[in-house]
Amino acid sequence: MDFSELDAIEGLRWSWNSWPVSKTESKDLVIPLSIMQTPLMNFNELPLLPYDPLICSRCGSVLNPYARVDYPSRIWVCPFCYQKNSFPRSYAEIGENNIPAELFPTYSTVEYQLGHQGLMKNSNLVHNWGIINNGLAKSNTCSSSSSSLSSLDQRGVGSGPVFVFVVDACSSEEELQALKNELLLIVAQLPENAMVGLLVFDSVVRVYDLGFTECLRVLVFHGERQLSYSQIIDHLGIHSAKQHLGKTQGVQKHGFILPVSECEFSITTAIEDIHHSSPLAPGHRPPRCTGVAVLVATALLEGCSVHTGSRIMVFTSGPATMGPGMVVSQDLNHSIRTHRDINSGHAPFYWKSCEFYKQLSNKLTEASMVLDLFVCSLDQIGVTEMRAPVEKSGGFIMMAESFESDQFRKCLRHIFSRDQEGFLNMSFDVTIEIITTKDVKIRGAIGPCVSLGRKNGSVSEKEVGEGGTNTWKLGTLTDKTCITFFFEVSEEQKPHPGTAFFIQFITKYRHGNMGIRKRVTSAARRWVSGGAPEIAAGFDQETAAAVMARLAVHETQKNFSREVVRWLDKELIRFASKFGDYIPEDPSSFRLSTNFSLYPQFMYHLRRSQFIDVFNSSPDETAFFQLMLNREGVVGSLIMIQPTLSQYSFDGPPIPVLLDVCSLSPDVILLFDSYFHVVIHYGSKIAQWKKLGYDRDPNHESFRKLLEAPELEAGQLVAQRIPVPKLVRCEQHSSQARFLLAKLNPSATHKSGYVDGSEVIMTDDVSLQVFIEHLQELAVQG
Repeated sequence: MDFSELDAIEGLRWSWNSWPVSKTESKDLVIPLSIMQTPLMNFNELPLLPYDPLICSRCGSVLNPYARVDYPSRIWVCPFCYQKNSFPRSYAEIGENNIPAELFPTYSTVEYQLGHQGLMKNSNLVHNWGIINNGLAKSNTCSSSSSSLSSLDQRGVGSGPVFVFVVDACSSEEELQALKNELLLIVAQLPENAMVGLLVFDSVVRVYDLGFTECLRVLVFHGERQLSYSQIIDHLGIHSAKQHLGKTQGVQKHGFILPVSECEFSITTAIEDIHHSSPLAPGHRPPRCTGVAVLVATALLEGCSVHTGSRIMVFTSGPATMGPGMVVSQDLNHSIRTHRDINSGHAPFYWKSCEFYKQLSNKLTEASMVLDLFVCSLDQIGVTEMRAPVEKSGGFIMMAESFESDQFRKCLRHIFSRDQEGFLNMSFDVTIEIITTKDVKIRGAIGPCVSLGRKNGSVSEKEVGEGGTNTWKLGTLTDKTCITFFFEVSEEQKPHPGTAFFIQFITKYRHGNMGIRKRVTSAARRWVSGGAPEIAAGFDQETAAAVMARLAVHETQKNFSREVVRWLDKELIRFASKFGDYIPEDPSSFRLSTNFSLYPQFMYHLRRSQFIDVFNSSPDETAFFQLMLNREGVVGSLIMIQPTLSQYSFDGPPIPVLLDVCSLSPDVILLFDSYFHVVIHYGSKIAQWKKLGYDRDPNHESFRKLLEAPELEAGQLVAQRIPVPKLVRCEQHSSQARFLLAKLNPSATHKSGYVDGSEVIMTDDVSLQVFIEHLQELAVQG
């Protein structure tokens, strides 16, 4: 079974593609019943329907291909609750040879545009469903609807998305100039209806009044005072828009947040006016009030009643040294906290700052705001403390060394990229609802989402991550964002083996053109008895590794790394004992079938990864790595867990090689991809030939081509990935080679026997071979 092909059709990866009928049998599987969903995944064919979906009157599911339809009586039976529902008048011409896109078996995912009263508005759409015998041509439903979608989505849509830029004025003059150039470029390319605001902070927060055109006017907030949201709104002189009949009147126009079309000159002038703060006292860090700046930006958006999609974009180059959210004192004699300081309770500001940002996160979620964090610094700035609002709002995070770097420029421009119709490639105010058959219970979700606490009969009492609900909220989503959902089998009534169960994901979001859309994905799998061969055949070991990685990261929030590694080992031993073929007490007889054979290897690399083993990583780096893992899909997660390694040599085309120290050789080039770093590693002979300039000699054309091949591949990897990975070029035995050596399997160490001249790794870590041998010994003990 090719699980990646199923993913391309459904946007779903299942850890188990066949589920056991009882709760006890599902617990014996060790790996939880889970689905990794990419809600806004790009599909080759996605019907975009310009009418509202039909919803079951009992359970709230949407009409889908698994529903039973009685065409003569115009009734459809919900596959989730078996409720009979009538088709409305707009479906008058439905029949076996004339069915809408949502009933086509090939369309497990469809997308609706909300706010239109059904198909009666355009009678041609009824006849353009197509004939089922001939299949639904894209030119029928899809193109006829998409041609009118842009106009439909824009009806009644007022202001566009809101962007509040929060700039750290403590950055150096060179850094600020590079940042200002990028912001000016972004503002110039924004849609005219997009709204913008500007805050600049150092020891105080300055809110620019963009509506005042005679000169630059700012409102100043002290950096050490933590005001309430209502106090900040009163000081700004703005008031929330009143609501009439449940509808907000829209974004009130204040001088602090205005459409680009009205304030382009003002905000351009304000950005150009940003300058480096006054000189520092010797031995001190800059006075920086990041927490107050984000607080004021949040209150500003709340006061302007922005609930249609907004982003607070923070650009900073250092830690907060004053006010709420403080990370470290200004005195340089006090170093910034480490993992050991946090674990031992010697980080005096850590817990208070985390609590401040946790409360801020709740406010962002309520108002559907997104917090983006752009960090350009060689030291920590407090990403760990700010993790909650960034992760829960679905915000973007980037860590680079300088605002002058290509890494920063590419990331910022990617966020403001446009789709084919010219709208910003963004989504806002997202909710994901799951509908299940009665035998399936929802345990929770891990990813950039927040539980809305909506319980019904399908919600389990046992929670994982954001649980206790069947609906989650996200500030924003990209086409790459992936969320892991966890399920369990109900104890109430055992289903019959061979019967099907259904799960439906309903994603409602605001498109970049500010129109509301609803994407519906419906999936079906079969129940099987506990020992059925379908269980093993339906195991997706890649998804299982990604799911266990998220669970392990979730455990690190509550336990020390050693305890998480111990938990992973215990689960792996249970897994091997359950699915291995062996003679009891005979480790040499242990075998794992092909479907399970790679899983122990994934767990070995996960134990050693920067997500669990935080040695040699700062708290900020660990928070960044874990946050990225929790939103990446299966393929990206696997690269993070077990990086890829390719070899380039004169012997032939590039080939994948083992992630092992034995792959190092003086006459080859290695291309290493760990998701966050792309390393081109030149063997010692290759590096020497390069220094001698053989690649510039026409007689050594093959050597020049050998050097170009990994460069081209690395360029493609860097270009297609966001955040942009760091590209490292290094020689064998150089200091930069540590990026590669740290991830290699230490099959040859300074303690093992080795031949003179061969490569070794100085480490006390066990090799993969020793790890597997120990696993076999423990698994066969029963």
